[in-house]
Amino acid sequence: MALDSGTDALAKLAEEHVDHRFKGLPPDAYGLTVAELAGQRRNLFTGGFTTPVLALSAERLEHNLKLMETYSARHGLAFAPHGKTSMAPQLFHRQIEHGAWGITLAVPHQVRVARAFGVQRVFLANELVDAAALRWISAELDADPDFRFVCYVDSVRGVGLMDAALTEAGAGRPVDVVVELAAGEGARTGVRTEAECAAVADAVAGARTLRLAGVAGYEGEVPDADPEKVHAWLRRLVALAADFDKAGGFDGLEEIVVSAGGSAWFDAVADVFAEVPALSLPVLKLLRSGAYVSHDDGHYRELTPFNRVPEEGALEPAFRLWSQVVSRPSPEQAFTNAGKRDAAYDLHLPFAQVVRRDGAERPATGIEVTGLSDQHAWLRTTAEADLEVGDWLGTGLSHPCTSFDKWQLIPVAEADGTVVDYIRTFF
Repeated sequence: MALDSGTDALAKLAEEHVDHRFKGLPPDAYGLTVAELAGQRRNLFTGGFTTPVLALSAERLEHNLKLMETYSARHGLAFAPHGKTSMAPQLFHRQIEHGAWGITLAVPHQVRVARAFGVQRVFLANELVDAAALRWISAELDADPDFRFVCYVDSVRGVGLMDAALTEAGAGRPVDVVVELAAGEGARTGVRTEAECAAVADAVAGARTLRLAGVAGYEGEVPDADPEKVHAWLRRLVALAADFDKAGGFDGLEEIVVSAGGSAWFDAVADVFAEVPALSLPVLKLLRSGAYVSHDDGHYRELTPFNRVPEEGALEPAFRLWSQVVSRPSPEQAFTNAGKRDAAYDLHLPFAQVVRRDGAERPATGIEVTGLSDQHAWLRTTAEADLEVGDWLGTGLSHPCTSFDKWQLIPVAEADGTVVDYIRTFF
């Protein structure tokens, strides 16, 4: 799909009508287009939005985009942020505008979304053995010479299944693949040993429809990860690329792909990729961190590499979930109207941050989220808590991936509450 078509698809998002599909939006906006509603610049707190409502900070979102653009450039890294985090084509394009090489994805549906919105470079961080998906990928590659697609291979059988499906599809362009090196025994996917990696590479060399483009993996799966173990595994990955190059495995390419990088160890990736030796071709050092775009108030706040290298900057949590106190049955307990359908809860429960009443905002002192039902948050309150039915509670969230996926249209609000945009997701 040409980039122009992707731009048209983005423009059509603004023409979508606001209706019952989109929770939290003002009921009196029903029938307006998203562009018309955005043009009204309503206030999140006084403009008719209903609770619960998830909002992204406009300023913090832009800060995070700029920070990772700068970080990648400083360390000589190409950047393909993982799009599974947001599944928001508007954010994909903002990431590309901020220097991203392309977008990383995990499954065929996600690639179809990216292509529908004109993304021209996709790194699929998974082995793709679905024949129907491979037929579609082949057709996309044949129809668009500017489309770059790279995916994992991690088994000889997988290579055989891919080659058979692509051959049956009459593939004109070969599919570029990278051998995935596992992060260790008991880790997730990937080839466990260098000898097995060589066998997979040999299978790719014997497949008419595939082309070996490099090596990749995910250091976040290193067992009992610490800096020493992560650096050691990354050096194995770089050495594997050098071995394949020495054996002539990359003949005919323009560049060699070496890729790693989740959101917890990208500083280690930067360290080791800076040591990549001179190979026979230029090396595309591809970082794939995705959670940075919104960051969070829990899991990634604790794990971000910027905690280890504060001189490089700091990401800022951009999400806040607003709900309303609907029950205050005792001095020790209260309930709001946001639950599992609204808030990420797979890593941590939401964090009570601020209370709003009559236009005034104050810290959520003495308030703790202790549990979630489908549509309620359970709050424990101490004597310090000044909380009444009707108050708005602003909570921070942990794990961006399971925050985005609960909301189809997310307001982007400036610090004073002015909503300036709406982000559409496709899960």
